[in-house]
Amino acid sequence: MALSDHIPNNVDLSADRKLMKGLTRWQPAYLEWWRDMGPSGFDEDLIWLRTAVSVNAKGWAHYDHVRMKDYRWGIFLSAPAPEEKILFGDHAGGSLWNEVPGEYRGMLRRLIVTQADTEPASVEQQRQLGSAAPSLYDLRNLLQVNVEEGRHLWAMVHLLHQYFGKDGREEAETLLLRRSGNPDRPRILSTFNQRTDDWLSFFMFTTFTDRDGKYQLSSLTNSAFSPLARATRFMLTEEAFHLFVGESGVDRVLRRSAAMTRKDPNGEASRHGAINLETVQRYLNFWYSSCLDLFGAEISGNAADYFASSLKSRHREDRYSEHQLLDQEYSIEHMLEGSLQTQEVPMRCAMNEVLRDEYIRDCERVVKRWNATIASFGLTFRLQLPHRRFNRVQGIHAGQCYSPEGAPMDPDTFDTRRHDWLPSSRERASIQELMRPIYTPGEFASWIAAPQKGIKGRAPDFEYVRFADPHHPAA
Repeated sequence: MALSDHIPNNVDLSADRKLMKGLTRWQPAYLEWWRDMGPSGFDEDLIWLRTAVSVNAKGWAHYDHVRMKDYRWGIFLSAPAPEEKILFGDHAGGSLWNEVPGEYRGMLRRLIVTQADTEPASVEQQRQLGSAAPSLYDLRNLLQVNVEEGRHLWAMVHLLHQYFGKDGREEAETLLLRRSGNPDRPRILSTFNQRTDDWLSFFMFTTFTDRDGKYQLSSLTNSAFSPLARATRFMLTEEAFHLFVGESGVDRVLRRSAAMTRKDPNGEASRHGAINLETVQRYLNFWYSSCLDLFGAEISGNAADYFASSLKSRHREDRYSEHQLLDQEYSIEHMLEGSLQTQEVPMRCAMNEVLRDEYIRDCERVVKRWNATIASFGLTFRLQLPHRRFNRVQGIHAGQCYSPEGAPMDPDTFDTRRHDWLPSSRERASIQELMRPIYTPGEFASWIAAPQKGIKGRAPDFEYVRFADPHHPAA
């Protein structure tokens, strides 16, 4: 089968011989990476997956049982808007670019490579989770997220191959050589080198890390470089499901935890095979604070350059009335000369922080929904987001100690209280003990509630995975 036939696409692959040649050479390396670093142990099984087949809002995906080794990773760009103009930055009002301007080549390549690197990284982090899936429903959702992260990698590699020549092809090859957590060849962003070896971490990851992805992609949907804008718009369509997996997954953990907390005379859900609410809070603290680092430095010349060059905007830039930001300032509070002080910086230099603000407000809405679930069981316990200064390793708060409320602390006091706020190795081990696979349709692990409904009209007890080998440990 020709590559253009095997890959659903709307970029007319078969008409571009040079592009076809490059992707044909890259595909075997990708498939080898998928076999080595993709989900472990399920290549021969039939998974009920959705496959992108078009950009038509009414029917962009096809659902069926598919072997992952036969999954068809597609390349799609959203349709261009008629007479759309550049919305923001120094080029606002001009025509969109269908080729890469020479003066912005390096910046654009860096943006694309950084986004692209997150896609295989998350698959690598989640490689072993299928062997401890709490249900077939959850196993299917994990594998759906994984194949779509693979498709997002294809979307970015297409841009590298088509628009960046030899440099782009070399970057595409390197994307398959880095490894999450590898000390010699780590992934670019620190969060994508973190352990994600239990399902509570996975649900937190898809809640908070994929939500960062939502805002990063959103800021690229208005890029003056039209192919990038159109690729990320379609990626956002798939990203919504990843956020659903995370938020609903944590909500189901909380339902089970709250029920068992109420049942136990000492309020200890762990005595009944569930996860203590305090543990959920510590996992939340860890993943949320790590994801805040993904937005970059609070005061950033790179962010200013991206905005000025009309490459990366604010989230939903079209909501704003002013799109050049030449005179505005932004107030940033941070430690100066031993005390917290407010500094006024040019708005363009604060673009990372503006995007982080949007992200924090979104996360606050998520936690409010989770707390409503806990409250429905008559409990007074409430989850809360730690302050943006807490547990940071990037930006102006890195290397400093703050409480979850944002109060400055000395390092010794912070270390003494660390495991009040962040998971300890012992706590992680206790969560690992819960991670036992449940592969019977309609059954769920003791630490998570069943979903209220299944996927795409199917019931929760639908056979989302059909195991090929009746002697497979999962069968």
